[in-house]
Amino acid sequence: MRTPTASPTPRVRARAAVTVLVGVVSLGLVGGADAHADDDPYPTPNAAAPVKLDARDSDLKLPEGATLAAPKVLDIKSVVEDLSGEERREETNTDITMALQAEVLFGKDSAKLSEDANARIAAIAAEIKAQDARKVRVFGFTDDLGTSEHGDVLSKKRADAVHSVLSQQLSEQGVSYEIRGYGEDYPIANNATEEGRKKNRRVEVSFPRS
Repeated sequence: MRTPTASPTPRVRARAAVTVLVGVVSLGLVGGADAHADDDPYPTPNAAAPVKLDARDSDLKLPEGATLAAPKVLDIKSVVEDLSGEERREETNTDITMALQAEVLFGKDSAKLSEDANARIAAIAAEIKAQDARKVRVFGFTDDLGTSEHGDVLSKKRADAVHSVLSQQLSEQGVSYEIRGYGEDYPIANNATEEGRKKNRRVEVSFPRS
């Protein structure tokens, strides 16, 4: 069993459970040494006068010739998952990742696509066309049951199967592909439960936003 690591990069129709993660800004408080919290979850405000600042202090001025850095938008990640957990969509400022649980694409321990798989993959292909994406990553993942070697092979075969359909549906798009099988690496849920393992058994397709 491998030690779980962070997700690599690398989701589908939005129907429920939206989570937005935004960069957090930490603010330093001046003169708050006496503030404390008792049973109240909020700290008691400090009545002490704020420290006075000298606007003419040289330490508060930029050195001669220096300029401020250009403003930067913090990276924002939005994750949308349907109620069944079968489909998952993740967006950042630069990329879109769409994931399908393996069960909706393949039979148990199989890399042969199901009858319903083409329609599911077609929806992803339509999104790639809408974004006019030319670089697409197709990554396969498994849970941590069985040997890691078996998971590596199965996840790559499943990624290859999805890539085969995508390449047919995007044959005129001029897309280049990166296909990998990561096996049990990069879980997105707890492998201690079957619900978590189902989420980890997935194929992810990611591409740049237009």
